[in-house]
Amino acid sequence: MAAVFESAPEGGAALELDEVEISILRSLTVQLLELVGPGEEPADGGDPLDALFAEGPSEPPSDPALARLFPDAYGGPDVKDDDENRAHSAEFRRYTENDLRTRKRDDALAVVRSLDALTLHGGSAELRLDREGSHRWLGTLNDLRLTIGSRLEVADDDDNARLYRLPDSDPRKPMVMAYLWLGGLQESLVETLVS
Repeated sequence: MAAVFESAPEGGAALELDEVEISILRSLTVQLLELVGPGEEPADGGDPLDALFAEGPSEPPSDPALARLFPDAYGGPDVKDDDENRAHSAEFRRYTENDLRTRKRDDALAVVRSLDALTLHGGSAELRLDREGSHRWLGTLNDLRLTIGSRLEVADDDDNARLYRLPDSDPRKPMVMAYLWLGGLQESLVETLVS
């Protein structure tokens, strides 16, 4: 898997994918959708504007992968963990997490739809993205790496180096390969968008 994004007209990006790569990307993205969860749909006959004013959760997720996708706004290694910061984080989360989840779902759905729209020719297909599609892909690639990284317990560059040294017999090896491949895709897409 050596596919990288390249520049496309109008500021977009293009990527050549084979059938296996398409299948892996689609599967991982569908799993991400399942992790993030379904959207909040109004009840039959309900007012869709109610969703705009619905409050989200105030507690951080217990799943480490979701905690990476939806971190505390007032937390981190240099922030004092006290009641005041926890209260600010809860308040911030209450009013922003639903929108963030919706954006992550929308981006992931756009990725799945773009993969589903591909037509294979000779065992591969060319994915062409406009600028907006490129940004949706970038967000989803980042979310996939954060999720897999949390499952692999990647916290810093030393952990990344450790991944390269895993023996082929390690059961985490396929997940590591996906993590590293997604990182290459993400990096090439960033380079394409800023060039």
